[in-house]
Amino acid sequence: MYMTKNVLRNLFTRSATRLYPFVKRDIFENVRGALDIEIDKCIFCKACQLRCPARCISVDSKAGIWSFDPMVCVACGVCVAVCPKKCLHIGKQYRAPLLSRGIISHQGTPRAPKPKPDAPAAGSLQTPSADTAQPTGSIQEAEPAGN
Repeated sequence: MYMTKNVLRNLFTRSATRLYPFVKRDIFENVRGALDIEIDKCIFCKACQLRCPARCISVDSKAGIWSFDPMVCVACGVCVAVCPKKCLHIGKQYRAPLLSRGIISHQGTPRAPKPKPDAPAAGSLQTPSADTAQPTGSIQEAEPAGN
């Protein structure tokens, strides 16, 4: 008798679960999904690589390659917070499931190196001649006048 009562009640009430592929749940407000980068804005400063607690980001500033391992990322958002150009974003959608482990790489344009100031060569140092010599700050005796 007890089971019949439960069966009849469940038969005429609303379903307790969703029919997942057809009815999807709304995304929560503060969800941390997939990490994305706007590679054109990136200056390859390595701030995200240095601050990532999971060490899932690697940056090659000379070649202009930004790589990311989504299987290691814990989606903490530290890399997004420290990026000086704000080119990293955490979306609200999760990354699609993968069948095998892979690293996501983006190729960008590396920063041009800063020009170095022209410095004289090591062997070309010239010693000042007597007529162009500057005072060194030492006290010299003056010749007595009139004698």
